[in-house]
Amino acid sequence: MLRLTWVQPEDLLGHELRQARLDGREPSRIEERWRAAGGPDAPERAGASPHRVSRYLRLLAEDLLDELADLPSRLADDEPTEPAAIRAACPDWPTARLAGTPGPLAFEASWLGRAAGCLLGKPVEKLPLDAVRALARASGNWPLTGYFTARGVPAELLDAHPWNRRSAATSLAENIDGMPEDDDLDYPLLNLLLLQRHGKGFSTADVARLWLDELPPGRTFTAERLAYRNLLNGVEPPHTARHRNPFREWIGALIRADVHGWTNPGDPGAAAEQAYRDAVLTHTANGVYAAMFTAATLAAAATGDHDVHACLRIGRSVVPHRSRLAGAIDHAVQLAARHEDFDTVVDELHARYSPTHHWVHALPNTALLAAALTHADGDFTGSIRRAVAGGLDTDSVGASAGSVAGLLAGSPAAIPEHWRAPLKNRLATTVADFDGTGFDTLAHLTRLEAYRP
Repeated sequence: MLRLTWVQPEDLLGHELRQARLDGREPSRIEERWRAAGGPDAPERAGASPHRVSRYLRLLAEDLLDELADLPSRLADDEPTEPAAIRAACPDWPTARLAGTPGPLAFEASWLGRAAGCLLGKPVEKLPLDAVRALARASGNWPLTGYFTARGVPAELLDAHPWNRRSAATSLAENIDGMPEDDDLDYPLLNLLLLQRHGKGFSTADVARLWLDELPPGRTFTAERLAYRNLLNGVEPPHTARHRNPFREWIGALIRADVHGWTNPGDPGAAAEQAYRDAVLTHTANGVYAAMFTAATLAAAATGDHDVHACLRIGRSVVPHRSRLAGAIDHAVQLAARHEDFDTVVDELHARYSPTHHWVHALPNTALLAAALTHADGDFTGSIRRAVAGGLDTDSVGASAGSVAGLLAGSPAAIPEHWRAPLKNRLATTVADFDGTGFDTLAHLTRLEAYRP
């Protein structure tokens, strides 16, 4: 029996109950009705529960999802999704263009960094923190200094914590042969294609049409899959982000933000606005802010004139001041400055977020990203290994950390050879005709869009 992930109403309801509590709604009475009817919890780490529920439970789940969406939120004023309200909630919104102009090698380093960080995290995606640490230590690779390997790892440990089944064949050190396909690279490629077709003035509807034309639905996950489904059901953006979509504050919009930062070098406000138009197809509130934060951070880094700490502060300036994401970033940066041992930082982040947040939620993952970059002082190896060692959405946070650190490094030559060489200057993808493209070519295409008249 095929159990398609991230779409079954009975699986979505548990996630929506959790999301309701996080964003200031009170779902207790609705939850009581679900439990009284025998409704199950959401799958803890997978995208679908193993067994079909009754037709009654499925229909009840659909009704309750709609009821939950109508509940008022006490956080609505502090966490808007409308663009004017977001600007009004950001007293330090960047309005001046920063000095500095990136060369083509900086863009190539950022693409390479994104790929390397993603590849480092791929084999341990979905594994809990203790498994990530145990597998790395067993092969003598802790702290992480290279890609994960199965060599030297005891069989009983591999049985207890199997590698990500989709990724091990292409992302363990002994198996790497170029950059394998991953949604963390597919979305930047899609956004590069978006700019080639529509320019920086694209609309959210343009993003939706591009997805329908170029993105196979089976390559989408969580919020992106539900927004795609909503499009096919005739729901128009930005309602695609809200309709029966409990993942609207997860990490998906953040992993799509890089191109928006790269193509607005020195203009973090414009980068954030561009990321916003992309993000609201699938996300709301903190899920949107995470994308804006990442884009603005990269736009600042692209100048080559700011250290990582200044870039993060600039990124933070486009996040509504009283939002949960603003608090998460501030807390993470403070933790990273306070503790010499990054494992302690990670443990404190997990203690704060793991009891209430899914491991793909934007809050813990953006916090981890900010902490990793801060603690590593922007160093490339230090940034990606800390991001992956955090044990959340390992490939996505690794990719974003590598993108920022690579851009700050300024040149592929500044990225250690053992990270670059296995990539063989090519990536695999199902997006358009990008399959097999080199990172040097992608850098050239990105720079063209950054400076297109």
